[in-house]
Amino acid sequence: MSDLQQLSGRILTPTGWVEGTLAFDEKIRAIEAKTLTGPQPVILPGFIDTHVHGGGGADTMQGGDAVVTLSRLHARHGTTSLLATTMTAPESDIVAALTALSGVCAVRPPQAARVLGVHLEGPYINRGKLGAQPDNTSQAALSQFDRFNRIAPIRLVTIAPEIPGHLDIIAALKARGVRVQLGHTLGSYEDGVAALKHGAHGFTHLFNAMTGLHHREPGMVGAALAHAEYAELIPDLLHIHPGAMHAAMRAIPRLFCVTDSTAAAGMPDGQYQLGSHTVTKCLGGVRLADGTLAGSTLTMDQALRNLVSIGLDLADASHRLSQNPADYLGLADRGRLGDGCWADLTVFDTDLNLTHVYVEGESLVLADA
Repeated sequence: MSDLQQLSGRILTPTGWVEGTLAFDEKIRAIEAKTLTGPQPVILPGFIDTHVHGGGGADTMQGGDAVVTLSRLHARHGTTSLLATTMTAPESDIVAALTALSGVCAVRPPQAARVLGVHLEGPYINRGKLGAQPDNTSQAALSQFDRFNRIAPIRLVTIAPEIPGHLDIIAALKARGVRVQLGHTLGSYEDGVAALKHGAHGFTHLFNAMTGLHHREPGMVGAALAHAEYAELIPDLLHIHPGAMHAAMRAIPRLFCVTDSTAAAGMPDGQYQLGSHTVTKCLGGVRLADGTLAGSTLTMDQALRNLVSIGLDLADASHRLSQNPADYLGLADRGRLGDGCWADLTVFDTDLNLTHVYVEGESLVLADA
């Protein structure tokens, strides 16, 4: 095993913590329990971000090398695989973005996260709950989706279930092996329950851009809290109060966290693009000119620290950034540290500062993180 790389520390495995060594090349080859002395680094699975629009000044919808730029920025913060997330836009703009990122989905660039595919967040949403999405919504059509999917692999679609015809679309997408999330929706509790019965799998940035919980009108949030197994949530401590986060984590067994980050992630305050919108980064947030939150500047290493800061133990926080999204996407070889899994690794010191990242065994340079 002399040709293998090796790390020592407290290793989070699917069955719990192991103090010892982890040997790997592009995949994990062995985990051996050993007695170590002194403070030890923490070795966690690499993070999986299913909802990321940008980073490092680049936005998915810009095409070109934008997805390479954002995947390198987020990799330096512990994201080892991600879904490049599009915005609501005219079909020609979506096609251009998918065309540009198709090659990145096929071959991982050096020093970058693995792009597993696409999260199509628009255009199949409700014009009345755009949030920071541009006003280019359209009714879902399988013919259009199939055209998109032939260009780049679409793993996840956000859809508003209350729009006529969308329940049948949800069932058809499920049959194609695509995960469907409910979001940017004015739908009722009943609409949410019906969508889940038709094969919807989760909820897009739970609480944000959907009908809220009221005791006489439970809304889409109520459908999620009462019936969902999975939902995504943005733990930047701006989008959602910690109390609401705890309520969601208690109610939804496999809730996982995403960044929903924009081109402003990893960048100084200023103006950036989010699809066709110009957004402003200031005071740790990203907003439209009218003050609407427009994605985030969050990175997954900070998400881990935020979750721990509101009271989650480290293993639980890690699972919500790695194992839960891996299970959601049906990935048995990512999001966990076990023999034969991809060597997607993050190493933290005892203060939860990120010190090393490995993507499929490749050691990343973190100097610019």
